[in-house]
Amino acid sequence: MSYQIAAFQNVSFFDFAGGVQLLHGVNARSVLPVILIGICWTGVIGNLLVLLSLIHDLRNGTASEVKALLAGLSSTDLLITLLCAPVRAVTYYRQTWILGSLLCQTADWFQHSCLVAKTFTLAATTGARCTFVSGSSDSKYFSHMHIYGALAFIWIASLVSSTPLTIFTSLQPYHEVKLCVTEIPFCASGFMDVFYKIYPTLTYLVPILFTVVHYTKTLLDTKPKGDLDVTSVQTQDKGATAVWLSVSVANALMLLPEWSSWTWARLGYSNNYTPPVGFVIFSQVLMYSCSSLSPIIFLTAYEDVRHGLKSLWLFRTCRRSKRTSISTRPNMEENGAEGRGAIVIYPLVDLKHESLETPEGCDLRTDTAARKIFPDLEHFWTERVNTHDPLPWESQEEKSYFKS
Repeated sequence: MSYQIAAFQNVSFFDFAGGVQLLHGVNARSVLPVILIGICWTGVIGNLLVLLSLIHDLRNGTASEVKALLAGLSSTDLLITLLCAPVRAVTYYRQTWILGSLLCQTADWFQHSCLVAKTFTLAATTGARCTFVSGSSDSKYFSHMHIYGALAFIWIASLVSSTPLTIFTSLQPYHEVKLCVTEIPFCASGFMDVFYKIYPTLTYLVPILFTVVHYTKTLLDTKPKGDLDVTSVQTQDKGATAVWLSVSVANALMLLPEWSSWTWARLGYSNNYTPPVGFVIFSQVLMYSCSSLSPIIFLTAYEDVRHGLKSLWLFRTCRRSKRTSISTRPNMEENGAEGRGAIVIYPLVDLKHESLETPEGCDLRTDTAARKIFPDLEHFWTERVNTHDPLPWESQEEKSYFKS
């Protein structure tokens, strides 16, 4: 499997954008799109299940800062698997760029923005988890505006920091096809060299180190909050912290090849020392797999998500059974079942003065087989059937009040 790049003499850097193009080989056109489509389906289903569980908790009033940030993290993974991975699958299948100029300029920019937002969200979740474990805030009461503001700031910072990736990306003709490429002229090489060093450091290395160090410290120093049982609280907090630490470590390791190949291709281009094509493709597949692995970890090991799914499943099951019972309830008047062994609850009226009869002519005052009255209601009725005062207990209270 190899690819061809035309010689560009007036640029300091040249590379494909939106995926490697001009690939030659059967595997590039058949196997890679199938693998990416499978990753897409797994990631979409898993992240949707996590989001449904969190939305159900939010409607029930059991949301927290950590759950709100988890919703933001799952939404980011959903965007990566739903919008970014299919672009790469189409590029590998067609071997050229057929998605237009707008997508060519924004494909890498949007993908890197999602990766940066995911890393920043994990770092923000670290702070929320540390605050929760230390007991300085109550998980049941949190500021919605604070969480929305934090997520908005994360996305704005991610989109702005990745903006230079769109400046030098364009759609270029190549023989009879079009390619999506990044060409950096010599006049901008100095600025872009500095950007290529600062960008991965601030958006990947610093948040990852912050997340891993703080989760490790929290896992070792977990203490119970309030007067709760020490053993149960420590076990629950350490279990949740271990899950988040696993997600953070998996995110760091699975994104490391992508950031390495991206930095390697740009800093080593001037010395003709670029990463192999196989390593570039492997890093991209691993990056998309990370967005499918995170929801699997949450669905299998995170107790809050599992409990939310169970509650949602019970709620939907009970609601469906209720609708089924209402829709299949027979109409007693049309079927004539209202006098043949059917239990009919009549309103509480004065049986002494009213003459209630069933459709078969049975008097409810004399026929005990036809009359159906609950024991408590029967006891209540027999004490007041011979009185003309509908509310005798209030009269007794008034008399006792005046006597006192």
